[in-house]
Amino acid sequence: MSDISPIETPAASPAKEYLQRGTASYRRASLALFLSGFSTFSLLYCVQPLLPIFADEFSVSPAQSSLSLSLSTGFLAIAIICAAAISEGLGRRSLMSISLVGAAALTIAAAFVPDWHLLLVVRALQGFVLGGVPAVAMAYLAEEIDPRGLGATMGLYVGGTAFGGMSGRVLTGIFAEYLTWRPAMFLIGAIGLAAAAGFIALLPASRNFIRRPGFDPKFHLKAWLAHMRNPALPFIFAIAFLAMGSFVTIYNYASFRLVAAPYDLTQTELGLIFTVYLFGIGASSIGGILGDRFGHFAVLLTGIAITAVGSALTLAAFLPVIIFGIIVLTSGFFMSHSIASGLVGKLARGTKGHASSLYMLGYYVGSSVMGSAGGWFFAIEGWTAVVFFTLGMLALAFAAACAARSLSRRKF
Repeated sequence: MSDISPIETPAASPAKEYLQRGTASYRRASLALFLSGFSTFSLLYCVQPLLPIFADEFSVSPAQSSLSLSLSTGFLAIAIICAAAISEGLGRRSLMSISLVGAAALTIAAAFVPDWHLLLVVRALQGFVLGGVPAVAMAYLAEEIDPRGLGATMGLYVGGTAFGGMSGRVLTGIFAEYLTWRPAMFLIGAIGLAAAAGFIALLPASRNFIRRPGFDPKFHLKAWLAHMRNPALPFIFAIAFLAMGSFVTIYNYASFRLVAAPYDLTQTELGLIFTVYLFGIGASSIGGILGDRFGHFAVLLTGIAITAVGSALTLAAFLPVIIFGIIVLTSGFFMSHSIASGLVGKLARGTKGHASSLYMLGYYVGSSVMGSAGGWFFAIEGWTAVVFFTLGMLALAFAAACAARSLSRRKF
C-alpha cells in the first residue's frame, strides 16, 4: 500500500483505506503514536516522584502536594471534551502536534516558577494543552488502522504511555536527587520537545477522517449523547474512571510511604522503582494480542483481577513484596486499559473521536478525583486504608466489565 497523501482531507471514495500491517505507513503511524503516548505520559507524570519534595519545599500536605498532578489530569479531562470537537474541524494530526509541543514548553516553564500556586497554574495549563492528544490518538487509530490489527496497534500506543510514564518518573527522580527538581523539570520538557518533533515527522496524514468545518455544538452534543445511550459503552467509561483512579492512588502515596521509615528510599531509589512500568509496556501489547485471539472482555476481566491482586500485595511490610505487588498491579492495569480503550472503537457507532473523548474523560477524572481522595485515606488511616480504597474501586470496575459484556450485542 502506498503512503498516505500529505493533505488531511476526506477520502474521495466512501470506501475506507486502512493502514495494513507490514506497510511503511503502518510502521510510521505505530512509531509516531508510540512517541505521542511516551511524551504525553512523561510530561504528565514527571511530578509524581516529586510529591514528597513539593510537600517539604512548599510546606503543604501530601493531599495538597498531589494537586500538582491532580490538577493536570483534571484539566486534561475537561480539555478532552473540547479536543474531540476541535479535532473534527482542525484535524487529528494537527491538534496532536500543537498539543505535544505546547505541553513540553509548559513543562520547561514550570522549572522557573517562584511559588507553589504558580506551579499549580502552570501544571493546570499543561494538563489542558495535553488534552489534545489522548482521545484524538485513539480516534486516529480507530479510523486509520485495519480493524484486524487494531488490538496490537492500540497495545503499542498504550505501551508508549507506559514507557513515557516510567521514563518521566524515573528520570525526574534521578535528576532531582543530583540536580534538584527545577533542572529535572527542564530536562523532561526538553525530552518532550524531541518526542514531539519525531511525532510530527512520522505520523501519516489521515485518510479516513472526514473534516467538519466550523463548530456545531448541537452536532457534538448529539454525538456524545448517542454514545451514552449505547448499552455497553457507559460501563467501559466507568471502568476507565475506576481502574485509573485505583492505579494513580497507589502510585501517588507509595512515594510517601517508601521515602519514610523504615524504608527511607532516596529519590533515585524511588525513581528506579518506577522501572516496573516496563512490565506495563509488555502487558499492554500482550493484552491487545490476547484480546484479538481469545476475546476482549475475557482479557479485560483478567486484567482487572490482576490489578486487584497487585494492590493487595502492597499491604506487605517486606519491601521486595511491595515492589512485586506494584509490578503485578502495573501489568494488570495496562492490560485492562489496552483492552478497554480498544473496545471503545469497536463498540462505538460512528463519531469515534467523541466516544474516545468520553472514555478518556472518565480515565482522567478518575486520576484527578480519586488520586486526591486517596490522600484523605492515607492521612487518616495510612496505607491499609489506601489499599482497601483501591480494592473497592476495582471491584466496581470488575462488575462494570461484566455488565458491558452482557449488554454488548456482539462478541468481542
